[in-house]
Amino acid sequence: MAQYRVYTDGACQNNQAPGGQPGGWACVFVDGPSFSGFVAKTTNNRMELTGAVEALKHTESGSQVSLYCDSAYVINAFKQKWFDGWQRRGWKNAKGQPVENQDLWRELKKLADERQVEWIKVKGHAGNRYNEMADKLAVDAIRVAIGDNR
Repeated sequence: MAQYRVYTDGACQNNQAPGGQPGGWACVFVDGPSFSGFVAKTTNNRMELTGAVEALKHTESGSQVSLYCDSAYVINAFKQKWFDGWQRRGWKNAKGQPVENQDLWRELKKLADERQVEWIKVKGHAGNRYNEMADKLAVDAIRVAIGDNR
């Protein structure tokens, strides 16, 4: 059975501004390749989810995946079994509102169910080599796409 260790991250330019902002995502496989991408109008949460989705897409069904992420939003959904409540309530949150980013959550859950995923929360911007690499790739994806040569 294939085994993977992968770090994921998402970034969004001026995340506090209203409306969609330029965003980037990345996944860095320990002892493997890295992938990143850009979305013109998005949110930070969507980019965090996309990083995890893309990481799992680059693994085989049935494989063991240790997925490291600095997003509590992503990790807690699995560790705290948010999906159970969402599905019981017809994809509504505890307040009775539709779950945000449902498209990505559904895709991520499907991919995760086809693999043995260990969800590991890491502290962001704390010197973890692979987490820092994923962050840099996500931010660089934004910079390249918008023509920021810094």
